[in-house]
Order: sequence, then C-alpha cells, then structure tokens
Amino acid sequence: MQLGKVGVWLMGVGFEPASAERELVAELEELGYSALWIGEFPGGKEPLTHAGLLLAASRDLVVATGIASIWSHDPMAMASGARTLSEAYPGRFLLGIGVSHQFIVEARGHRYERPLSRMREYLDAMDAPEYRVPDGPEPLTRVLAALRPPMLELAAKRADGAHPYFVPVEHTARAREILGPGKLLCPEQGVLLETDPAKARGQARELIAIYLQAPNYIESLRALGFGDGDLANGGSDRLIDALIAWGDEDAVLARVRGHLDAGADHVCIQPIASGWGTIDTTELRRLAPVLTAV
Repeated sequence: MQLGKVGVWLMGVGFEPASAERELVAELEELGYSALWIGEFPGGKEPLTHAGLLLAASRDLVVATGIASIWSHDPMAMASGARTLSEAYPGRFLLGIGVSHQFIVEARGHRYERPLSRMREYLDAMDAPEYRVPDGPEPLTRVLAALRPPMLELAAKRADGAHPYFVPVEHTARAREILGPGKLLCPEQGVLLETDPAKARGQARELIAIYLQAPNYIESLRALGFGDGDLANGGSDRLIDALIAWGDEDAVLARVRGHLDAGADHVCIQPIASGWGTIDTTELRRLAPVLTAV
C-alpha cells in the first residue's frame, strides 16, 4: 500500500453531497496528498459505502476509515465489506476500526462495555469465517484506533498497526515502542495556520472542548502527564500547543516531522480553521507544497 507520509483527515466529508466529494478527492490528488481518512458520525454516511464512493471517484488516493465502529457493524459484514473494497481497489483501501465513545455508542441503542474485550472478540469473529469474497492481489490492511497500551498491544498482535487520534508527538513515541517495528503507525494531527498565539489557542479551545469530555481521550492525556489544570476550561496553553500544530507552514511541517521522527509511518493532518464539521481546502492548498514533499 502506497500510503505515503502525509494524508488528510476530514470530518466534514461525511456530510457533503457526492458531487462535492468527487471534486474534493480530485483536488486532493492534484495537490499530492496520498490518503484521505474518513470517520463515522451520527447522522453521517456509512463508512464502507462512503469509502467505495470516494475510491470510485479517485485514481490513486488511498481511502482509510478512521474509524468504522465495531458497535454499528456485524463483524462478518465489516470483514466482507472491507474485503470487497480491498479486492476492487488493490492497495487503496485501509480499514480502521475502533470502539468509538460511550456517548456515541449508547445514543445508537448499544451498550458500551468492556471495550478491549469486545474488540478482541470482534477480531476473532472477523477472522473466523471462510469468506467467499475473492481475494485481491494485496491483502486487506487493518488498523485499530488505539490510545492506551492494552489496545496498542492488541493492535500489534492482531492488526497491521494503529491509528491514534487526538495525540501529541509524545504519544507517537510511546506507541511505536509498544507496536514494535514493522507495524503501521498513523496518528492524526490537528493543524491551524494562525500565527497569533491568542487567536490560535482560542480557536483550538472552542473546537477541542467536546474531546475533553470523552473519557478515552482524557485518560490517554493523563497517562502522558497532563493534569486537571491542563484539562480544565478548554485546555491549558501547554495542552493546546501539544495537540494542535498552529503557526505558519513551517510550524506545521515541524510537527509532522516530529511525529515521523518519533516513529510514525504516516501522519494525517486535519485542518481545523473552519471547524471540525466542514470541508475547506484553503489550508490544505497552502500546506501542500511543504507537506507533500516530506
């Protein structure tokens, strides 16, 4: 899989009409980005069907789910759908799966419990059947959304790697130690082209507030040494600076290189200037000349 060093993570893509998405993937390919990561959100598009739409509209772009929830897909359906895309688009579909968050899962009527055990059981169920879906020339690439050591260890044993979200460079270094060599490590990185510290941090605080209410992220950040003061009131300056790469193009480039130097194989940047839930390629166009040459 030609995943490349730098891809794009866009939350808003799941809420746009197909026509706009076709234009988007054409632009990303023209700009030189190697991958597009898509999520699964309440009221948004189903990720495997969505990935098929994006793959059909592009030539070489890798499309990755970041992530498809194990609670909303039967294990065999997840595996069959992913194998279908992998066979139809060799080397261009990456399946990222995860346990999501309790408030999202339970809003859909599921019971969120024992996430690590459930993931282990889910992988067993995915791998058990003999599928009649034709195999492609390359095997399906599967990564797990993983933050804490137990899930990272599971990713090392049962997947091709990990896709950590909302993490600083320090997490990437720790994740590489746990995954060991030969496993994909693809962290997400929020970016903001704003050189005024007050403006940049203020905008970042507004956007990450919801993440600082999610226990998965809170516990991950605590394990990295961030305390109550860092996690209160939208996040301390120290926390904001660790999680969001703000400044000019060189500042964003330095953060991407920081992840790569810490052991990442691929960094998926997520522009936050226009909010998490919209598509705006302005920053991606500005960043492309420096990032796609990494």
